[in-house]
Amino acid sequence: MAFELAQKVLFKHCDPAGIVFFPRYFEMLNDCMEAFFATELDWPWEALHGRGAVPTAQIETRFTAPSRHGDDLVLRLTIVSVGRSSMTYRMTATCGDSLRFDTTATLVNVGPEGRPTPWPDAVRTKLTDRVEQTT
Repeated sequence: MAFELAQKVLFKHCDPAGIVFFPRYFEMLNDCMEAFFATELDWPWEALHGRGAVPTAQIETRFTAPSRHGDDLVLRLTIVSVGRSSMTYRMTATCGDSLRFDTTATLVNVGPEGRPTPWPDAVRTKLTDRVEQTT
């Protein structure tokens, strides 16, 4: 079960040539994660970050085609696996039938003391229920 977020490529995302500057994709990725946590896990980051954080421990991205000012992207998030205090996800961005990037990353749930801490039961259940089954 994928989570999708529409993202129009804005002027602020682009370099002088009108192409998305690659670090801006990571901002879009983060915006998608923040929306996912708020709408699907009922754990908005403004509440989460008051007691800890979910930093990225690992990320790998393949950029496959440029995006330009005005493009309408769809960011698609799927959960790959859930651990005691971590989760691995995959996110793609497409514009129509064109893949723009493909990312795999791992987040870690960190408590206020800065150490990995188990997911709250309700969050873990929601994450586990969303794990993408592969055959």
